[in-house]
Amino acid sequence: MNETIEIIKVGLAEIKSVKPPQIIRTSGLGSCVGVVVYSEKFQMAAMAHVMLPDSSLAREKDFRRGKYANTAVEALYEMFPSTGMRHSLKAKIAGGSQMFQFQSKNDLMRIGKRNVLAVKEQLRAYSIKLMAEDVGGSSGRTIEFDPKTSVLSIRKVNAGMFEI
Repeated sequence: MNETIEIIKVGLAEIKSVKPPQIIRTSGLGSCVGVVVYSEKFQMAAMAHVMLPDSSLAREKDFRRGKYANTAVEALYEMFPSTGMRHSLKAKIAGGSQMFQFQSKNDLMRIGKRNVLAVKEQLRAYSIKLMAEDVGGSSGRTIEFDPKTSVLSIRKVNAGMFEI
């Protein structure tokens, strides 16, 4: 029997989860980072489209948890409710490009790099093992994750498609 695959789309600052036969996708990753947390054993995955490194930068009190690295990784972790699930969590990330060239050497302008570092720090804090990454550079990306195979497909502007 052929299962119909359903694509679940994750927008800016959103977080969603999937189980087969669903796959999860986000597009428009420039300086943003797509974070996929998954359990191979339970064939479940959750994705966040992270825009900024830290919620302490938030101007508003009510914000989407997927917007900031620290709140997004926490929310992704919480989507796996049992200790058994949390014990085996893994992650794959993509994005964090430097989309614009700045004359300044000021790291404050390097949002992509800061997003990647913040996501990695949060994954470590929750003991989620980072299995693969495709970060940096100057190209935008679209990513798609299949919880059945644990494969992250990446389509990079001007660089084609590949998997990690």
